[in-house]
Amino acid sequence: MRKTVTKLADGRELIYYDSRGDVIRDAADPRPLHPVLTTTEIRHDPILGDDVAIASHRQTRTFLPPAEACPLCPSSPGRPTEIPAPDYEVAVFENRFPSLTGEAGRCEVVCFTSDHHTSFAALGEDRAALVLAAWTDRTAGLAALPAVRQVFCFENRGEEIGVTLGHPHGQIYAYPFVTPRTERMLASAAAHAARTGGRNLFDDTVAAERDDGRRTVLATEHWTAFVPYAAHWPYEVHLYPRRRVPDLLALDDAARTEFPQVYLELLRRFDRIFGRGAPPTPYVSAWHQAPFHDPRRSEFALHLELFTIRRAPGKLKFLAGSESGMNVFINDVPPEAAAERLREVAGP
Repeated sequence: MRKTVTKLADGRELIYYDSRGDVIRDAADPRPLHPVLTTTEIRHDPILGDDVAIASHRQTRTFLPPAEACPLCPSSPGRPTEIPAPDYEVAVFENRFPSLTGEAGRCEVVCFTSDHHTSFAALGEDRAALVLAAWTDRTAGLAALPAVRQVFCFENRGEEIGVTLGHPHGQIYAYPFVTPRTERMLASAAAHAARTGGRNLFDDTVAAERDDGRRTVLATEHWTAFVPYAAHWPYEVHLYPRRRVPDLLALDDAARTEFPQVYLELLRRFDRIFGRGAPPTPYVSAWHQAPFHDPRRSEFALHLELFTIRRAPGKLKFLAGSESGMNVFINDVPPEAAAERLREVAGP
């Protein structure tokens, strides 16, 4: 892999990731951009204990432009974009409309491909491996920033999810705190260890799902994918490496090699859930990594959570009163039925 670091016209960082070592990336950003001015503020909710980012500047961010005006496509004569090169494989840059900035963290955009009209599921295994390498490299880079406590790599796919750009891309958030969801996981892990004489919650959960089998979607030599027993979403899959590690940096070569095949198969199955020819399935794909500079790191387990808000053809799962008001999820699809359907739609 070749990594090329450069700057956009307003000083934001841009990084190209190429599979070949002889690629030269020297295209300059010709746009007359001024430095990005942001107003992010982290406020603490004393009742719930959560931290909330107030980022009013995001109200003016680009919203669903037509393909010919996409800012994530490569630049072409007379149409400069966020990526000055005429083509690219994987590119990462600082978000122009970040939710987190400076001491409040950092936000980056990850472009999986220069092809506006494709999806992650349609990529080849080599490109998926390059994206994994980019996620890993950015996790290391962002973790080195003094203010950062946790790095979150994720993809939102589909207008139903709320994406504002149709180009295949994801994001990386570097938080200056440990997120509430991770805190809950760590608290559950500590309680489980206390009850069981030091056993690890994540190890026991994955082992139980592999032994039970009813909710297992894929079980390979190095990865396990299953629908959780208490799934929150209509179709939800959790993907764990067989060897527990705290973050992407700690994955061994065998798990890295096998990941593209497993992940692409899961994404393709998601697009088949509602029948061939159905609109692409909207989803969120989220890497959960251990917080940095935290004594509980070794007890956490890296995993990816993939879920869709579509519960049936033409029907979405909305977070209404119980979910939004009380954080009590009500799932219309039994996890065992969801797992069975995901096994039924295995490739090709």
